[in-house]
Amino acid sequence: MRRQRRRDAGQAAVELALLLPVVVLLLLAVLQVGLVARDVVLVTHASREAARAAAADPDPSAALDAARDSGALDGDRLTVRTTGRGDPGTRVRVEVRYRSRTDVPIIGALLGDRTITSSATMRVES
Repeated sequence: MRRQRRRDAGQAAVELALLLPVVVLLLLAVLQVGLVARDVVLVTHASREAARAAAADPDPSAALDAARDSGALDGDRLTVRTTGRGDPGTRVRVEVRYRSRTDVPIIGALLGDRTITSSATMRVES
């Protein structure tokens, strides 16, 4: 029995050395997916805020300002397009595009940046 233990010595260390890189890559991938999912939620929120601002304020820059101020998004990676401005009772549609940064080590370089798009429509107020 003692001889068998000597042969098995180090087996767990070798298995850990082989599997640890795979486990780390999986954890980094889960982290990156979580960060992109967070950005999707923030872009959806930004489009709603921008549509709300565009419906209430006739100033064309109001939607862009509202989208930039809505959360933790980088304003330089954000574009806002507003269509349908008109009389009270009509609808205004705002589309927000955001280039989500994938900067988690190793995984981010494999994926590249992702573009997230969200739109919202609101009725123009008087």
